[in-house]
Amino acid sequence: MITGPLFSGRLALQQRVLPSYRVPFFDMLASVCEGGLSVFAGLPRAGEGIENDRLQIAEHVAARNIHILQGPFYLCYQRGLIRWLESSNSDVLIVEANPRYLATPSAVQWMHARGRKVIGWGLGAPPLSGPLDGLRQTKRIQFLSQFDALIAYSRRGAAEYADQGFARERIFTAPNAVSARPSSPLPPRPALFKDKPTILFVGRLQARKRVGDLLRTCSEMELKSRLILVGDGPEREHLETLAKRVYPSAEFVGAKYGAELKRYFTEADLFVLPGTGGLAVQEAMSYGLPIIVAKGDGTQDDLVRESNGWQIPAQDYEALVRTMRFALSDVERLRRMGRESYRIVSEEINLEKMVEMFVRVLNGLTPR
Repeated sequence: MITGPLFSGRLALQQRVLPSYRVPFFDMLASVCEGGLSVFAGLPRAGEGIENDRLQIAEHVAARNIHILQGPFYLCYQRGLIRWLESSNSDVLIVEANPRYLATPSAVQWMHARGRKVIGWGLGAPPLSGPLDGLRQTKRIQFLSQFDALIAYSRRGAAEYADQGFARERIFTAPNAVSARPSSPLPPRPALFKDKPTILFVGRLQARKRVGDLLRTCSEMELKSRLILVGDGPEREHLETLAKRVYPSAEFVGAKYGAELKRYFTEADLFVLPGTGGLAVQEAMSYGLPIIVAKGDGTQDDLVRESNGWQIPAQDYEALVRTMRFALSDVERLRRMGRESYRIVSEEINLEKMVEMFVRVLNGLTPR
């Protein structure tokens, strides 16, 4: 529940797509916008594996996404953007700070021509490499300079925006959250492992999650673990075949959602995500679990710290083996780190805190 200030105006928010994990945030943000929130978003590309959901409080206006090229040259044009701005008549517009979205500059111009503010929201601006990187860097700086403020997903992202020359006083950090503040107390865990430690993975079974590395790591450990793999996806059959060879006791329980997940989080001693991505990290922390996660785009930096887990280099199998051995070697330390995970998502990083930062930025741009 949000108990702080409200935004008195009407808010418009552009997204390329409307993934299900963003719905709770958009609805919570809509609940603190007195004039309402309208979200403009289209459909993903075929094969992206993005699940859509319905907004309950915010309004969703469908964009027509035109996907152009692939890979590093991917671009997206969203038809109907200006028509949506005209009909929503919002006081502030928030857009994804991504120069690949070709219609964004025209939306910024439309808002500025009417004396209204535009906020860019994004991961950050990591160094570019590859074909035409110099030209792309120039275009990115020009793209970012049009915004009245920037909201970054993480402190690393905020620093990257500052490195692009954007004024630091107009950069804000709203750590990326997908779950509300925990409503239940920290689950109790025994001082010693029950028979053997329980390792938990929750996520889509796809190559970039590197679940095969987790299976192999468990097979190398002197202390054998109960390994629970929650999720489904294109790699499941391959992983089940691999498990029969290297770690037959691994439990593939399929995709689970909501209340179904509670028992697995409660039974676990350690949450491990050896690959990139991972929306379940924050939920695992809300159950008091220490975390091992591969380093990614910076969104994990604020969540996973030395006090509650380990970030390992991506695609570094030996680092995963060393870290899991170390993590399981001291139960008391593991429990202490789990308590810190719970504190972080209770007090620092959750949907409520994220919404409060957005409202702070909105009210700073549109003083009453």
